[in-house]
Amino acid sequence: MKKILIALTVLGLAACSSTPKNIDDDKVFYEFDSAHVSDAARRDLKAQSRYMKRHRDANVVMQGHCDERGSTEYNLALGALRAGNAAHVLIHDGIEPERIKTISYGKENPQYLGTGEEVWAKNRNATTKVVEKK
Repeated sequence: MKKILIALTVLGLAACSSTPKNIDDDKVFYEFDSAHVSDAARRDLKAQSRYMKRHRDANVVMQGHCDERGSTEYNLALGALRAGNAAHVLIHDGIEPERIKTISYGKENPQYLGTGEEVWAKNRNATTKVVEKK
């Protein structure tokens, strides 16, 4: 019985810390007018960190995106905060800063077209793009 419990515990821990097969185009989402990294986003970023630790040839560009509301300047700044905060989670988890670049698209490059809260919520994100080392 003790061996079964140990095996189940190990399997449970492995499931909680699985490494994704690919992180290109992964997104973490933000609330309106916020660059705060939620617990769910932090878990997703930690999974990306595990991927990067296993794939030393992968560098990333963290893209900050916003919804269409607000001025261009405000959204560029907010997108930069979102990308930077996502990058800091990776760095805090042991990824070398030189492997991560950040860029803000603000509201200028929407990933989802349309208007309304459903579309806006999808566009409030930091998107990870994998760039292989040359």
